[in-house]
Amino acid sequence: MNAKAKRGASSRGAAPEPKAPPRPPLVQPSGPQVFEVGASGAGERLDRYLGQAASVRRVALSRTRLKALIEAGEVTVDGQVVRDPAMRLGTGARIAFEPPPPEHFPLIGEDLPLDVVYEDEHLIVIDKPAGLVVHPAPGHAQGTLVNALVRHCGASLSGVGGVRRPGIVHRLDKDTSGLLVVAKTDGAHLGLTLLFADHGRTFSLEREYLALVWGGFDATAGRVGVAIGRHPRHREKMAVSTEERGRHAVTHWRLIESLGPASLVACRLETGRTHQIRVHMASIGHPLLGDSVYGAGYKTKASQLSDGARNALAALGRHALHAAVLGFEHPITGEAMRFERSPPEDFSKLLNALRA
Repeated sequence: MNAKAKRGASSRGAAPEPKAPPRPPLVQPSGPQVFEVGASGAGERLDRYLGQAASVRRVALSRTRLKALIEAGEVTVDGQVVRDPAMRLGTGARIAFEPPPPEHFPLIGEDLPLDVVYEDEHLIVIDKPAGLVVHPAPGHAQGTLVNALVRHCGASLSGVGGVRRPGIVHRLDKDTSGLLVVAKTDGAHLGLTLLFADHGRTFSLEREYLALVWGGFDATAGRVGVAIGRHPRHREKMAVSTEERGRHAVTHWRLIESLGPASLVACRLETGRTHQIRVHMASIGHPLLGDSVYGAGYKTKASQLSDGARNALAALGRHALHAAVLGFEHPITGEAMRFERSPPEDFSKLLNALRA
């Protein structure tokens, strides 16, 4: 799979699809915002009504941000301060607020190398290396992708959440390599958030991962649709669960190549849960090579590998997963975007050793 990016490509021999007209950009609100509730909004929750009204006006305010403004006492209904986001509205109610400007992100940017696959004024697509944490967290306050983006993007950052920072709308595990899209502006942030929350049901979204897994397959393709939730005893882990206790999750897998004691598969996400591919493939008896969390019981299978493959697996030192394909509709222009990136050298060396 070559490293490449396709924009608005159509099938060979087919007439090109008409280009979607540019969408009106979302704007950062400035000055007082006033809404009057019509008959269709009667009985609606305050936060939900404001979220829908802001979307119609193309104002870059998420429902989470609006809820925070309500709880902070920044919103009035008929001249009275209201702090309950669940307040039900009546016809003719007059809602007013003036959102404060976004605060500056407290993190200091760091001059870290970034493999930029695509960038415009609204978003940036990165090929994330394995070992790089996406977002600051306990134990990883520095040296993250966000630190690098704060330095790279400068003042051109989204303030849609009330703080100017890169718009992280999806994540990759620290040890997963591959394609990641990040919003730079408010409009792109909200648009991409809606896109990933939809998981491709209504809007175009394509996410495909390459994985090296233990074992062979009798079928060439399949679907795993079990829910995923927190492990009942090990809270740092995820596990398959019931729909009542976990979250709905669907992974489609496709066999690319049989490699003796292992296989190369492509996994397409229909949902985006924490550790989804790793948990789902382990649940059907095919954990990822190198996965010390969900494939610990398969360590002895390394004895079935050749010396070269065993050494390459040890050198990998992580789970063998790479986000190879990312496709989506540009949240501002409506243009079809599709990017592909080959696995990094450590993954490719293991794959070649397994073939040998």
